[in-house]
This record gives sequence, C-alpha cells and structure tokens, in this order.
Amino acid sequence: MEDPLLIIALLACLAVLVILLLGINSFRKGTAEAAKESNRYMRWRLIAQFGAVVLIMVFVFLRSQTGG
Repeated sequence: MEDPLLIIALLACLAVLVILLLGINSFRKGTAEAAKESNRYMRWRLIAQFGAVVLIMVFVFLRSQTGG
C-alpha cells in the first residue's frame, strides 16, 4: 500500500463508484430532467472508468517491469 500509483488507481475506482451511485440515484427520481442528469453522470462515469482502467494497466505494467 506504499505505492502511490496503486493509491491513485484505487481512488479512481472509488470515484467511479461514487459517480455510478450518483447516476443511479438521479435516475431513480423518474423525471425527464433527472434522466438528463443521470445520462450526464453516466457519461462522466465512462470517462472516469476509462481513466481508472488505464491507471490499473499502468500499475500492472510497471510492477511487471520491476519484478515486484
């Protein structure tokens, strides 16, 4: 847990979870405005999820290169 890249990747995963929960909560309201807001959250979730996956892949790549 001392690796800063691992901590950043875990925080990115946590951010994805928070955005997902915000989108689900917004969708639950059932109004047209809430649907637009939910779609906006889900677009942000995709961007955050892509970033999290990239960070995880970089972490795994660097760990395989250093033998740790």
